[in-house]
Formats: sequence, C-alpha cells, structure tokens
Amino acid sequence: MEIKDLKPQLIWRYFDEITQVPRPSKKEEKIRAYLLDFAAKHHLAVKTDATGNVLITKPATSGCNDTPAVVLQAHMDMVCEKNSDVAHDFDTDAIDTYIDGEWVKARGTTLGADNGIGMAAALAVLASDDLKHPAVEALFTVDEETGLTGAFGMQDGFISGKYLINLDSEDESEIFVGCAGGIDTTCTFTYTTQPIPDGHIALKVAVARLLGGHSGGDIHEGRGNANKILARFLCRCLKKYDLRLCAIDGGNLRNAIPREAWAVITVPVADKENVRVDLNLYQSVVEAELAGVDPDVTLSLSSCDMPACCIDTTTATALLRALYACPHGVMGMSRDIPGLVETSTNLASVKMKDDNTIVVATSQRSSTESLKHDIAAQVEHLFAMAGAVPSHGDGYPGWKPNLKSEILDIAVKAHEELFGTKPAVKAIHAGLECGLFLEKNPGLDMISFGPTMRGVHSPDEKLHIPAVAKFWDHLVLILQKLA
Repeated sequence: MEIKDLKPQLIWRYFDEITQVPRPSKKEEKIRAYLLDFAAKHHLAVKTDATGNVLITKPATSGCNDTPAVVLQAHMDMVCEKNSDVAHDFDTDAIDTYIDGEWVKARGTTLGADNGIGMAAALAVLASDDLKHPAVEALFTVDEETGLTGAFGMQDGFISGKYLINLDSEDESEIFVGCAGGIDTTCTFTYTTQPIPDGHIALKVAVARLLGGHSGGDIHEGRGNANKILARFLCRCLKKYDLRLCAIDGGNLRNAIPREAWAVITVPVADKENVRVDLNLYQSVVEAELAGVDPDVTLSLSSCDMPACCIDTTTATALLRALYACPHGVMGMSRDIPGLVETSTNLASVKMKDDNTIVVATSQRSSTESLKHDIAAQVEHLFAMAGAVPSHGDGYPGWKPNLKSEILDIAVKAHEELFGTKPAVKAIHAGLECGLFLEKNPGLDMISFGPTMRGVHSPDEKLHIPAVAKFWDHLVLILQKLA
C-alpha cells in the first residue's frame, strides 16, 4: 500500500504530496508555491505577508456564519537531518517514505511529519466538502525550526480568528496548553594555525549512532550528546599525550540533540596504540552509562591523512575543556506541573569556519523566563572564560497555560465523546509558536495537539498511522462543536 492510500485518505494524500516538496528552514519557496497553487485550485482566498507566511481562508459552512473564526496553524519548514552515509539533498530531493507496520518512516533522513502532518490536516479541512465548521483561517508559517521567524515576523492583523489550534504536537490523546520559551547562545573561538610536530601520526576519532532527537521534547530521556562524549575523551587524552587538534565537527541544528561528532587529532607515533586502548576502554564506559537509553552508540579510531597544520594549542585546549564543562540536559523540573522539564540546555553543534573561527551553538529553554536567561548566562560566562566571544539570539516567549480556555473545554469533551477517555492536558518543554501569536493577538484562545510521532528531528522520525486517524476525527469534531 502507498502512503496516499492510507485512511483517512484526504489527510494522507496531502501528507504524501508535502513529502515530495523540498522545504528546509529558510528555503520554503517551493512549499509556499505549492500552497498558493492549492488555494488557486480550490478557489480559496489566500495572502502572504512580508515574512513569507501564507494564510488561506475558507468561509463557514452554511448556517455557521455567526460563529467566530478558527485558525488552524502549522509551520512549512522541516528539520533536515540525515545519516552520514545517506546521499540526500534536502534542497532538491523528495523524502523517500515507506510504511513499516503501523508507522510511516523515511529512509535515512528525517520524515518531516513535524510539521507536515499538521499542514496536511489543515489542507484536508480546506479541501473537504462534507465538514461542518466555522470560518477557517489556515496559517502556514516559515522557519519555525531555526528561529520562529514566521511567528516573530507575522504582521499585525494577518489573522482574525478568536480560536487557534496549533497542529504541531506529537502525542495522541494529549492536549497542550503551554510551552517553554527559548534562547540561543552562540560562542565563537578564533584560532591561529601551528605546524604539526615531527613524529606525529594523524587519527580520526568519531562518535556515531546516537539517537539524538528533539532538544525540547526528548531532553529528559538522558540520551547521549555526541559533542560531550567526544570532548570528554579528548580532554582525557590531553592530560596523557602530546595531542594536537586539527579539525572538529559535531551536531547540526540548535534544536536537535547531536547524534554524531568527529575530530582529527595528531599524537606521537609511539602513543597511537595507547590511544586506541584508551578509546576501547572509554567505549565500554559510555556503553554502560547509556545502556537502555542509547544502546547503539559507537566510538571509532582510524588513521587518516596528515593535515597541513593544527589549531594553536591554547585555543584547542580551551575549546575542548569548555565543551567538556559546558552543561547539557535537564537543569530543573517544574514545581507546578509534575513530570514537566522546567529548564534545559542543549550543546548543539561545533563547526569550523573558513575564517579561522570555530562556532559553538547552544540553545536554552525554560518555562520560567528568568531561569531561561540564567542558564543562557551560565553558558555565556563559561565560554567567555575560555576565550570565546558569546552572543545571544532574540529568544522567544513561553506560553502560559490557561486551564479555563473555552476551546480546551470543547476539545476535551470531543475527545471523551469520540474515544471514551479524558485526554491528558499538559504543557510542553519544546517551543511552540503560540507564545508569539498570543503576544500579537492577546485575545486568542489556543490549544495544540497532534498525532503520535517518535524520533522527531532525527532520521529515526516516524509517524503512527492509527494515531493520524484519531487526530483527524478529533479535529473534525472540534470544528463541528465550534460551529
């Protein structure tokens, strides 16, 4: 069976079409053209704003014209992560999807169900001719994954609905009414080059096959961070050997826990086997520490071509020590909502640039604004002491829960009517665009929900087929009750 033939057929048809359209963050031109073409084909009003957001509107069904409009919101872009052995160009290639039992997956890349399935649901509502609903405003925002640019830049008055349903959550039978705020902290080292001492041999140290995942939704799982694992080993070696660092690379996206990292080092030829023994012993330590959470982690050591030069020892030592000391993971749990992470930080990526700089990207989240800035400042001062130049992004606000929400009450009752159970009402540690929408439209009444996904922001991403049917039925009944 093909994905487009799954039931409910309309939502799966649009999801299948969306996976064929390249849509990296900040490169949404092709998916925007797809949306505009969709609106034209269905004779629906459409507009875009200066940021690139798209709004498609559909009138209320007959007899429902006096009810307030509802905004169905999803983001156009997807996280573009792939396994290192996969040849895939996210700028041009369709996602290679397949069905595996009850799950839809992608071969070696992220699937883009985050937030392709939310887009598909909104399009299915717009295209359907047999649903009862109030006026619908389908809002598709750009660049959610790398800065919430679309939500930040959305023009005042672009939407007019009273209610907003964010279609960007990842667990069935859960309704979200709050989220964490976030901020990025970037730290830049500037280095000089030095000649490699005579009698050295070049080695590549690599960490791979970690699960990674969403730096908000999965941070509490305690999964391995490839940058931290690599830096820990190299700092051990610094104390024992005349080690020179020639190159380093780890992770990719600020909102993904890094799965892979590598470094090219040199050591005296006489120490090569000792380094190999050390790595084998370290591998057993890491495997034991991550057993049950990240069982497939691998560490490898291989000979490689001798680089032309190395990073100056002062900067290399400061960089590795700062990476080792940098906090990563859960910093504190909520005192108000049991089981909710309050504050966290992600050591996301380490990248060498052509201008003799090394850029370390991190991201911090918290549902408490002061603690968000506190952990960001801790990361800033740590790297400043190491000689790097830190800077912060603009950040984004959290979304404070409103447990007296009218649309929440409707959604809970709809779930009970359909499935005979009460959904869990939660806040999420991941960032959603809702906090920014609320800043621009203080009267909005909002919820967020979606079907079950796993492995989001990693090539293990998968979408649960039965959950999509429940998600669709729930959305349809909410719209009916709103009408």
